[in-house]
Amino acid sequence: MKVKKILTTLALESFLALPVPLKVLAQDINIEPGNEFRTLRGMTVPSVLSGIIRLLLVIAALVFFIMLVIGGIQWIMSGGDKAASENARKRITSALVGLAIVFSAWAIAQLITTLFGVNILSINFPKFYQ
Repeated sequence: MKVKKILTTLALESFLALPVPLKVLAQDINIEPGNEFRTLRGMTVPSVLSGIIRLLLVIAALVFFIMLVIGGIQWIMSGGDKAASENARKRITSALVGLAIVFSAWAIAQLITTLFGVNILSINFPKFYQ
């Protein structure tokens, strides 16, 4: 009982001491500037479009992954019910087909970049002048 009380007190005091700032680390005056942040003025239409395309690819992959997990949970929870099991199997199949389509679109974009030098995902066209 006494050991438990000592350990509890020690753990509580350690937890309460965590937010105490270290004054030595807080006194540095020569702070390095952070990385350059691209403002909206520095952005161009192609950079915005490429950002949107990349974001959509990531969102689509996440949606299909979540649908795959939901289908797996439905299959586990079907409990031998034929209709529920079939519905879960269709959801899993649809999620895998959708994920394959998204991956194929990304692979085709990479192939176009390799073959023609036009990067669709970052929309940087080659320059023909020096």
